[in-house]
Amino acid sequence: MTDIQAVIFDIGNVLIEWQPENFYDRTVGEARRRAFFADTDIHSHHAEIDAGASLPGMIETLIPRYPEYERELRMWNDNWNDLASPVIPHSVRLLHALKAKGTTLFTLTNFGHDNFPLSQTVYPFLTLFDREYVSGRLKMIKPDPAIYAHVEADCGLAPGTLLFADDRPENIAAASARGWKTHLFETPQGWADRLVAEGLLTKEDAK
Repeated sequence: MTDIQAVIFDIGNVLIEWQPENFYDRTVGEARRRAFFADTDIHSHHAEIDAGASLPGMIETLIPRYPEYERELRMWNDNWNDLASPVIPHSVRLLHALKAKGTTLFTLTNFGHDNFPLSQTVYPFLTLFDREYVSGRLKMIKPDPAIYAHVEADCGLAPGTLLFADDRPENIAAASARGWKTHLFETPQGWADRLVAEGLLTKEDAK
């Protein structure tokens, strides 16, 4: 019998891949992608989206600063579902298996408030969560302890009853510091094995 009362999924690189470099390599070529990412520091700007800024608004402010990259900047918004893809199939199967078992499911994700609904439209499994803790809505981002405190206060569950999977060590460390059970996501099979070990799924369920 498990004492876990909710399983919490990160999304990027857990349920769907987040490697936007791959999209740009395919569309504009590696050399142009490297120049675009270096000259605009686009990942730092995207962190502002995760913290609550508007994605299309950010793009419109960056275009005058980097007019030579207007095409690439517009892709960050217009081709969002090409950037945040593809799905990680085994992880999605695990999500569905947990849902079928009646497990309480949350997501705790650094994701913009504009683009999260876009991903949910393309990937309906992102609507399966009982509670959605989306950084862009909350205007707090992992690994800030405040976002973990918000989850605890909102769901009312004790930290030790939460099992959280994330691919970033700093996000896992912040959750562990609050007493959450954690899993550093490296492969879907590793996550499957952990869910079986916790008694949440059988080996058959976790395939």
